[in-house]
Amino acid sequence: MATPDSTATPAPLSDKKENTIPISSKIAELNESRSELLDRIQSLKQDLQSWRSKLDTQVKVYRDELSELKKTLDVEVEQLRTEFQDLRTTLQQQQEDVTTSLRNLGLQDVSGDGDKAQSQETKTEENDN
Repeated sequence: MATPDSTATPAPLSDKKENTIPISSKIAELNESRSELLDRIQSLKQDLQSWRSKLDTQVKVYRDELSELKKTLDVEVEQLRTEFQDLRTTLQQQQEDVTTSLRNLGLQDVSGDGDKAQSQETKTEENDN
């Protein structure tokens, strides 16, 4: 029985050597794959950082444009308010002038009698023609 034991021992050693070659190969493949994955992750991180930077820049540009548009709109609204106030003042002055003119013509109750004012406007228009 000593003989079978001595022949059985070298077989596992040769199996271990055969198994170590594929394991070394596998480890090398895994290391290479790991390296490729790390490179890919690094590349993706750089792409993401670049994308964020571009996005931040674009957002800043849009905010600046919106700010300028708001300023322009505020200026235009203020101009319109001023113009409407001027129109209101002009219309009030014209109304006062018409009222004064009608009073001077002897029509005392102009504001209360719309028909008289309309007929007076019609007469004035006919006289102007």
